[in-house]
Amino acid sequence: MTEDTAHGVHDYVDDPRNADILISVNGALKKREEASVSVFDSGYILGDGVWEGMRVTNGGIAFLDEHLKRLYAGAKTIAMDIGLTKQELTQRIFDCLNANGMSDGVHIRLMVTRGIKKTPYQGPRFTIGKATIVIIPEYKAPVPDVINRGQKLYTVHVRRTGPAEQDQKLNSHSKLNCILACIQADEMGADEALMLDPDGFVATCNSTHFFIVRDGEVWTSPPEYCLGGITRGNIIKVCRDAGIPIFEKRFSLFDVYSADEAFLTGTFAGVSPIREVDGRIIENLGGPISTKISALYKDLVQNSLTQIQS
Repeated sequence: MTEDTAHGVHDYVDDPRNADILISVNGALKKREEASVSVFDSGYILGDGVWEGMRVTNGGIAFLDEHLKRLYAGAKTIAMDIGLTKQELTQRIFDCLNANGMSDGVHIRLMVTRGIKKTPYQGPRFTIGKATIVIIPEYKAPVPDVINRGQKLYTVHVRRTGPAEQDQKLNSHSKLNCILACIQADEMGADEALMLDPDGFVATCNSTHFFIVRDGEVWTSPPEYCLGGITRGNIIKVCRDAGIPIFEKRFSLFDVYSADEAFLTGTFAGVSPIREVDGRIIENLGGPISTKISALYKDLVQNSLTQIQS
């Protein structure tokens, strides 16, 4: 481990209110210390499930329809019946937020697993009962100093696989390759792991998406080797709407090391500037294009809110 301690974009400001939150477990509201699932749950035994992370701000949930569309697409991909319609699941999320009196500055972790197994085995036919649905809302804000100083990335040996191994579009509970990448980045004192595709081109990061700016153009990797990120897609949208040249293309570490600007994107922290990749200093920390994109994205968030209903 280097002397430089890793503090990534998912570091958050401790909030004492989180000690008393109510968590929805299959529709029942449980205190934090009482919320649990069975040791026979498919998610615990096998990582068999899908999940979403969502932001609550100004009385609404940002990009809710897009998150639910991805969740249900993932469930269909793994032949899992969530057991609720999108409308019913939305109401359950609202119920959990209302029970906690939450309307701003909240991050939601929505998790759906295949449910209880009658014995520890991977076959879905050994599942008994309905899917397990857990909703964890927490007061979470990024640590300003961590975001403002810029992120330090390290390129790891763990690669993003193609759809023949595990389709990266699937936002599954099975995240072991990303965890291994995160471990290696942590050991190198980096905040986030930069991951390559099987051919050695830049793919994405272990928990965020990666963008560079070169000669006034914004580049991000094509979608084949990264999650279909909601924030990623919306960054592409705001760039196109604003006339900022943006390209989904293959590029190498050569292009990264000599980039004018670079930034990460994700639901939790939005747009986060990058200061360093593999010891190479990025020329402009939070440069003009990154700053403009961040402002445009924040405006889009405010226009995307699904208001919380009682």
